Amino acid sequence: SGKTVLANFLTESSDITEYSPTQGVRFESCWPALMKDAHGVVIVFNADIPSHRKEMEMWYSCFVQQPSLQDTQCMLIAHHKPGSGDDKGSLSLSPPLNKLKLVHSNLEDDPEEIRMEFIKYLKSIINSMSESRDREEMSIMT
Repeated sequence: SGKTVLANFLTESSDITEYSPTQGVRFESCWPALMKDAHGVVIVFNADIPSHRKEMEMWYSCFVQQPSLQDTQCMLIAHHKPGSGDDKGSLSLSPPLNKLKLVHSNLEDDPEEIRMEFIKYLKSIINSMSESRDREEMSIMT
């Protein structure tokens, strides 16, 4: 779906030259460690593969609903690989996924758009963490 190339781009770890598939990691025994103290979740999927939409429901359930994160703490990225087309209008998601922030990424056509959306998402997570910490401090003081 493009998770590695997208992560490398967002962290400025490498130039975007070409896609080379990497082996996905699906060891469920590692999920609790990944979820521990998580304040946000980014789900990346290939919008051109219908089975990814069904898998997203499972990821949402495991990584957002079960640890009781808010929907605002989750962002969906419909990643479009080069040459796959960028059909932003035809993507319909079923509830509860249709309530989440959905961003389309295409690193060939508009790479800076996804970077700006990701930065906005990170800022919202940081603000949420700060507000939560402030509420906690106030409850201790009162």
